Amino acid sequence: MDRLQGMRVFVRVAESGGFAGAARALGMSPAAVTRAVAALETAIGARLFIRTTRSVKLTDAGGRYLEDCRRILSEIAEAEAAAAGSTATPTGVLTLTAPVHFGRLYVLPVVTDYLARHPAVSIRALFLDRIVSMVEEGVDVGVRIGHLADSGLSAIRVGSVRRVVCAAPSYLERHGVPETPRDLREHAVIGTSNSGALPEWRFGLERRIAVAVHSRLTCNTVDAALAAALDGWGIVRLLSYQAAPAVAEGRLRILLSDDEEAPVPIHVVSPEGRRAPAKTRAFVDLAAARLRADPRVNPVG
Repeated sequence: MDRLQGMRVFVRVAESGGFAGAARALGMSPAAVTRAVAALETAIGARLFIRTTRSVKLTDAGGRYLEDCRRILSEIAEAEAAAAGSTATPTGVLTLTAPVHFGRLYVLPVVTDYLARHPAVSIRALFLDRIVSMVEEGVDVGVRIGHLADSGLSAIRVGSVRRVVCAAPSYLERHGVPETPRDLREHAVIGTSNSGALPEWRFGLERRIAVAVHSRLTCNTVDAALAAALDGWGIVRLLSYQAAPAVAEGRLRILLSDDEEAPVPIHVVSPEGRRAPAKTRAFVDLAAARLRADPRVNPVG
């Protein structure tokens, strides 16, 4: 059995959840599908499926191999299209990741626009407040806020955001306005326990200082911390895009702006860069253009 055809059969079995469904989709007999997968397992020396009388499930090796097969088959399809003189059309399933709040506000509109432009692509969006291992978790593209580690990812900077300290006017009327970062020790502070939270609040550009604050209220989501601040409970530190709507409405007031740290960069990242399949390149290009044009995450001046 040709190795590429074996890959195609394997992918179809994985996506169909069984040999019979794959056989119908491919126009093959169930026995031929079974032989193709068995030959592939023999060739690579690994078991790809766990078979029972009721189900077919990928092994760990099969899960990893599935992503590689999808990528290889996509690249072959693009190479054939290029050789025929045509432009590769984005197809397949695109998996992306972004922080929860940022993903909902800024990435989701890009996703829906992308889907309208590319009807042959489906998207699996993972909005998570943690750093995703893109290769291990099969993610094609991500949006990351913060300074990037040297991970080998291809990255395009699309903007920046600030870390801002803010509170509701009702809180400030009752407890006063902190004039310096160290004044925060005398105030009620709302903390966040997500992966991006810091044990202390840092301030300043050239002359940097760190202030250890005691959070009497710690929330595991930005939305909850923001809601507590809007309710006038205390002072919170957020990224500027998270606070922007409430600041514009006058429901929050930014404090200590002269003491802010340098802005935090935003990047669109992918494991394969320009060697990525058409579905990934098209999303990276669209996301980069949309985010760079958004003054909330890429302020002018």
